[in-house]
Amino acid sequence: MILLIGSQKGGCGKSTTSVNISAELAKQGFDVVLVDADRQCTAANWAEDRAGNPALPVVHCVQKYENIRDTLLDLDKRYQYVIVDAAGRDSRELRTGMTAAHILIVPFRPSQPDLDTLGTMQDIITQAKDLNPELKVYGLVTMAPTNPAIQEEAQAREYLTDYPEIHLLNVIIRDRKVYRDCMSDGMGVVEMSNDKAKGEIQSLVKEVL
Repeated sequence: MILLIGSQKGGCGKSTTSVNISAELAKQGFDVVLVDADRQCTAANWAEDRAGNPALPVVHCVQKYENIRDTLLDLDKRYQYVIVDAAGRDSRELRTGMTAAHILIVPFRPSQPDLDTLGTMQDIITQAKDLNPELKVYGLVTMAPTNPAIQEEAQAREYLTDYPEIHLLNVIIRDRKVYRDCMSDGMGVVEMSNDKAKGEIQSLVKEVL
């Protein structure tokens, strides 16, 4: 199973989503490889930190850029889950990854600058589906305020009704400090003590897979 996390915009929690899905699947006992296709190397750095802690379930990691299609198809034969962190822009990695992936998750913050990228993203998805018609696409609200009085995510859900190619997930990832902490520790929030964040990632994996 190839799961691609990609977006038109940086800073939306794309790498954080990728590594936390990887950690949860590894914790469940699956054989997981994380493909860092973003030259910022955030996911690869996380995986390197993780490899230094033998107490954690193994998440394999490779780095691959430009045309990643053949690499993903090859890894899919050798691992149960291939999790791909693509660059936060309209990149060759994102486009070629879409032609191989089974599932695409598009994370976005509930803010106007992020919402404004979804039209272009839908166009890219439509083109990718000409080559990969079985691609399933999900939108994921990330970094949402923890204050329930703020209705940004409700506005985002309404906005996304204009983009039928992107199916909005029910789970919402909140803006919690533990997501930043886990990146520097090589861990997933499912391996830390914040039950709310842990529940968000577990719900995400369950809903998507």
